[in-house]
Amino acid sequence: MATPLSDDFGREVTGVRVSLTDRCNFDCVYCHNEGLGDTRGPMEPGDDEMGTDDVVRFLDVAAEFGVDSVKFTGGEPMLRDDLEEIIARTPDSMETSMTTNGTFLPGRAEGLVDAGLDRVNVSQDALDPDEFAEITKSGAYDQVMEGVRCAVDAGLDPVKLNMVVFEHTAGYVEGMVEHVADNDGLQLQLIEYMPELTGRPEWNIDIGRVHDWLADVADRVERREMHDRKRYFVDGGMVEIVDPVENADFCANCGRVRVTHEGYLKGCLNRNDDLRSMGEMTRDEIRDAFRDVVDNRVPYYGEYLVENDRGEWEINDDYISA
Repeated sequence: MATPLSDDFGREVTGVRVSLTDRCNFDCVYCHNEGLGDTRGPMEPGDDEMGTDDVVRFLDVAAEFGVDSVKFTGGEPMLRDDLEEIIARTPDSMETSMTTNGTFLPGRAEGLVDAGLDRVNVSQDALDPDEFAEITKSGAYDQVMEGVRCAVDAGLDPVKLNMVVFEHTAGYVEGMVEHVADNDGLQLQLIEYMPELTGRPEWNIDIGRVHDWLADVADRVERREMHDRKRYFVDGGMVEIVDPVENADFCANCGRVRVTHEGYLKGCLNRNDDLRSMGEMTRDEIRDAFRDVVDNRVPYYGEYLVENDRGEWEINDDYISA
């Protein structure tokens, strides 16, 4: 296995997140489309989406640089008819996972496993159909619940449920924790709302309160190396919190590079001033772009943004001028 590339802060890039499309059959109120903002287009495939061969060629090159995991995202990646082919052609050295809203898992979950999918995250922000519809602007609650069941039955357990925690969903956290504890094959990932990417700061809540509550009710707490995350074990269920906002430790432990559906490399979720085109997607172009993006990665909190004397985060002028 090749040695992963490292940026100037010693962070090895061992994972990539590949957005296969900006299309989605949901319209979630908190969506930031992998940090690009609300760029979602029509439901028909656009000419700007990377083709099957483009995606596979990128993954082959990423494997040359020691990348050992890929997560397929969107938009909704299961809107790609070639998803199974892409997964089947992903290098064997890579763990393959996907984030989906779950509506298309019924009928396809087993085929995805046969193609080589290892894990799946399903976005689920509420357990009540009306509350779910309010957040997702979708009436697909039953399909999502069935999709989760199909994923577990197909062997993708544990299925990790993604729940964004903000003003609309904070009251549902306790019920969701109970849900994963009561259902074998499920885990819960609570994701801190990112107001800087969605433009609605009034929806933000203090994620520290969720940490405190979980610490009180958990049977045990573990710390995960990736992003320095905490895992809480409650009544047999596992709950993990992803809290990147104003978290320098999170950024210091980031080992991912993102790829947009149009074929741009993105070194940081929070930034769009570091996009790097892979051109016509030749192997040499991909290699050059990947090296450049890794070379230019900096921790968003702690370097790109620094804390001032008032405890506020502000642009690092020294970094910008350099």
